[in-house]
Amino acid sequence: MALNDRKIQILQAIINDYIATAEPVGSRTIAKKYNLGISSATIRNEMSDLEEMGFIIQPHASAGRIPSDLGYRLYVDRLMQQKELGEKEQQFLRSVVATNISQIEYLMEETAKAISMLTNYTTLISEPVSRGAKLKQIRLVPLDSESVVLVIATDGNYIKNHILKLAVVPTDQKLFEMGVCISNILQGCTLSDIDEKVVAILKNQLQEYQYILPALLAAIEKTTKGAEKTQIHLSGAKNILAFPEFSDIQRAKSLFQTLEQKDVLITLLNEQKNDDMQIMIGSENTLQSIKDCSVITTTYKMGDGTRGTIGILGPTRMDYSQVVSVLNGMVKNIESVLQALEDKKEDT
Repeated sequence: MALNDRKIQILQAIINDYIATAEPVGSRTIAKKYNLGISSATIRNEMSDLEEMGFIIQPHASAGRIPSDLGYRLYVDRLMQQKELGEKEQQFLRSVVATNISQIEYLMEETAKAISMLTNYTTLISEPVSRGAKLKQIRLVPLDSESVVLVIATDGNYIKNHILKLAVVPTDQKLFEMGVCISNILQGCTLSDIDEKVVAILKNQLQEYQYILPALLAAIEKTTKGAEKTQIHLSGAKNILAFPEFSDIQRAKSLFQTLEQKDVLITLLNEQKNDDMQIMIGSENTLQSIKDCSVITTTYKMGDGTRGTIGILGPTRMDYSQVVSVLNGMVKNIESVLQALEDKKEDT
């Protein structure tokens, strides 16, 4: 049985209508809403063929049909036309990544929120992962009479702030000088590079302020190990409840339990095999708990080749075209900001 142009037009009409309404689509609806130039009876015959071919299914005894995973796959691979983001959406994406965001952690957190807001789906983002993270910069900033903020940045633009409680807080000028000194000694070092010889150099340079070393070294260890772990940011988990497909409490509960497991989310994002956008539809997903969902993932890259992954999870009738457009727009903005952060750090 051939999948001719007429069958493709009818399949596309069913998919478009079902994405918009979440209601099974009948031949009469297609005949009224879509100017295909054929009768309802002809449409019914073609729908019967499409069902036999596995592209649509009949969910219950009504006359309506809904797309199958195979139907969505055909749509995504051959029929989908990418939407253009409106100017307001583009400005929103630009503002998210440009508004006083100078740390990867905050950038990813705000990005997840923004994508979730634009698409109304659930968003997962992994921070860039660096193996054998190297120290890039260390700053000491006064906080109050008993505390200083230790800012540690690694080569993967992974930045962490640590509050150090000190018996004696050096002057602002001295803290600045200490930060420069420590950075000069440790820049480019991995955790394993900081041996007794390096610690001895630090003690010699810090002199009477070497009492800061234990807290400094503990913070460096915590930061570098954190930079080598996949950090996941999740936003819009509750959005899934707005879709009638998940009105079943048990189905929704199973999905929420999945979204609460960090290791599972990491596995989900790690299924992104290359830099191309990847769309997994329903039963194509390896996790049983998301067999009723589609997941679209893509990567964003930093100048040093380090990369992270963005994933959007929604029902199989998600607006694929819109999601692809939002992801492409966000990746472009994220990579632009990450490059600017990298350039800025190299200049300092």
